[in-house]
Amino acid sequence: MDFPQLETLTFEVLPGEIGVLRINRPERMNSQTVRMFTEHGLVALALRDTSMRALILTGAGERAFCAGFDLDEVDVITRMGTLEFLRFQEIATGGIQALRHLPFPVIAAIHGPATGGGLALALAADIRLAAPTAKFSTAFVRVGLSMGELGTSYNLTRLVGSGRAAEIGYTGRVVGAEEAVAIGLANRLIPTASLFDEAVATAQQIAANPAAGVRLAKRAIQRNQEITSYAAALELENRGQALLNLQTER
Repeated sequence: MDFPQLETLTFEVLPGEIGVLRINRPERMNSQTVRMFTEHGLVALALRDTSMRALILTGAGERAFCAGFDLDEVDVITRMGTLEFLRFQEIATGGIQALRHLPFPVIAAIHGPATGGGLALALAADIRLAAPTAKFSTAFVRVGLSMGELGTSYNLTRLVGSGRAAEIGYTGRVVGAEEAVAIGLANRLIPTASLFDEAVATAQQIAANPAAGVRLAKRAIQRNQEITSYAAALELENRGQALLNLQTER
């Protein structure tokens, strides 16, 4: 695998072709930088065509999953002109989108804050496991921006419904781990000490299944979020099952 040199992230492969991508700025609560958004895209590009079975996304250290954009880099953004800022937005959004569109499942193991861009990153995963310390917040509204950022308005609405998404987005309030599970923002509540091990166990359960079936299941789930036609959803499902059946016959 021709893997990029990383400054803000680390990557390792566990047995069974399970990848682990860590946000690696624990001294800054794993907050995001301009470079980090670029690295999201570089990692996704490197992994896209591999035989990886699942990816675990988590934060280094014990304090945070990802506390959003590093305020020490805000001056970099404020100096940008409109077109330059738009380009930055496209790079940032593109990196997170590329992780979301990886052909294999992505599992976010979340402890501590997942706020602003950190929430967007968690929402890009297929499955979210939360420690009791996990805290979710859009945060954008508190600095004069909106929840319409990095795919948050799209992904959050589809997970928790438009009413809950509106409340969370308009108030900027913190959603704790238990509430996150109750409203569907997180899948399960896991003791902090067991969080990473449970993420690995979940990845292993996924990897035990035929890769083609898992990948087509992910494709169907994601594509069917993006279409409104029941008939089109059935067509997508039927095509996928027919392809898998053909593969099995061989």
